[in-house]
Amino acid sequence: MSRPADDDEEEVDTSHLEDVDDGCGCTEIWEHMSDERDED
Repeated sequence: MSRPADDDEEEVDTSHLEDVDDGCGCTEIWEHMSDERDED
């Protein structure tokens, strides 16, 4: 569900989640972010 952006709101950078499949759960997101952090 998206909502229109207000002029006062900052745009949130979600590029770190581009490789995460839609509909995945918290565990999959956590694992993806953990793997990304390990690569840095």
